[in-house]
Order: sequence, then C-alpha cells, then structure tokens
Amino acid sequence: MDRLYDMLQFNSEFVEKKEFEKYRTSRFKDRKMVVITCMDSRLTELLPRALNIKDGNSKIIKDAGAIVLHPFGSVMRSVIVAVYELNADEVFVVGHHDCGMSCIDPGKTINKMKENGISSDTLDTLQSSGINLEQWLHGFDSVEDSVKGSVQKVKNHPLLPKHIPVHGLVIDPETGKLDLIVDGYKS
Repeated sequence: MDRLYDMLQFNSEFVEKKEFEKYRTSRFKDRKMVVITCMDSRLTELLPRALNIKDGNSKIIKDAGAIVLHPFGSVMRSVIVAVYELNADEVFVVGHHDCGMSCIDPGKTINKMKENGISSDTLDTLQSSGINLEQWLHGFDSVEDSVKGSVQKVKNHPLLPKHIPVHGLVIDPETGKLDLIVDGYKS
C-alpha cells in the first residue's frame, strides 16, 4: 500500500541524479505517427522495440483492447489532436494476440462491480439511461476483426484528413512478431 511513497522517493532520486536527461526529446520528431494499442503491460517495452519506435517518434494511445469504441471518445480525440497539433501523418492500430478483451465476460465484470459496492440502483439508472453495460464492456471475438473495425472508425472519421494512412496490425506479445491486417497505403 506504500506504492505512492515508493514512487515519490524513486522520483526524487531520479530527478536529483538527472536521469531524465537521457529521455529528453521534442514533441515534433521525424517519424510523425500515432499508435493506438492495448494497455496490456507486456506491450509497454516490447511494442516500441518491435516497431523501431524511439522516444518522441510517436504518440502512443493505450486503451483496453486497442478498441476505438466511440468516434467522439477520448481515443479518437487524441488521434485528431496528434494529427492537427502534433503533426502526426500516419495512424497505426496495433492489437495483440492473447488479449484479455477477447475473453472478458461482461456479466462477471458487472458482478464484480456489485461485490465492490456498486449498487443495483446505480446499474439500473445506467440501464434506464440507455447505457448497455454488457455491450460497453464486451471486447471482441477476433482480434483481427477488432483491428479492422477500429481502423475503419479512424479512417472514416469526418475530421480525419483523407490523405492520412491508417494501418492495422496484430502483435504477438511473446515474440513481437507483427501481422499486417490493413495496409493503409493500399486502402
């Protein structure tokens, strides 16, 4: 339970020893790309290395399952900001094999919510407001189809310039091997 204090202590030493200097970079680097990927911790170091991404060369957006759920949600807003304000000129959606979102059981997740004190009244209010929690929590059955769906949401967004290529890939979290699902240069 002392993680916060451990982190703050480490951070104090990090700053004092000027460890930050090796990570300094510009917001506007040579490879101007946006990567939408999963929040799976196995990808934290593997993905940038497997894609040959150096610090500052990309904007990495992490989201459960690399799913662009809503065309005007925070993932898509981040893509739009990266394109217009940070000069990104390419988008990569990178899902991964063995993703937890492929086997999530929304019913079990809702039961865990109840076990952690979320009241039935709250869940009923959400349902009455038109929010289908089971649908919202559902992941996907096929990572390839999920990547294709997210690519289409980004590519067809009314605020994304048509000249921006949007690619879809799936990475193996064990080996880093990439499978090309959508070649944004050809579509």
